[in-house]
Amino acid sequence: MTDTEETGKKAKFNQQNLHQEEIFSDLTVGSIRRLSPVKQNGEPDKTRPVLFVGQAQIYTQQGPMPIQFPIDAKNLQQAMDKFPEAMEEFVAHLVEQAKEYQRQEESRLIVPGGAAPGGSGLILK
Repeated sequence: MTDTEETGKKAKFNQQNLHQEEIFSDLTVGSIRRLSPVKQNGEPDKTRPVLFVGQAQIYTQQGPMPIQFPIDAKNLQQAMDKFPEAMEEFVAHLVEQAKEYQRQEESRLIVPGGAAPGGSGLILK
C-alpha cells in the first residue's frame, strides 16, 4: 500500500517542479538524463538549474543491477566527463551501505523466550 492509499489522498502533480527530460546514451556504458526545468506552460525556467542523472548497470552475484546517480554538472559535456567519477562514488556509497546493513544484521542479539520468525522461540533485537 502506498502512502497516498494510506492517507486517502490522491497523487497530485507538483506543477512547481516540472522538468523536461532528455536522454543521451552511448549504447555501451550507460546514459545521462538531462532534466531541464520548465514552467507550467512548458517554457524554459531559467531560474532553476538543469539537473543531470547518470544511469548504468553494475554486475552483482545476483545479476545486473540498474543504478542511477546524480552528476554535478553545468552542461552535457561536463556531465559526460564526470560520469565515471560520479558512478564510482555512487557504487562506493552502495558498497558501504551494504556493509553497514550486513554489520547490523550480524550484530543482532538472540534472546531466549520470545517469538522469532519461523516460530523458534527467539527474539531478534
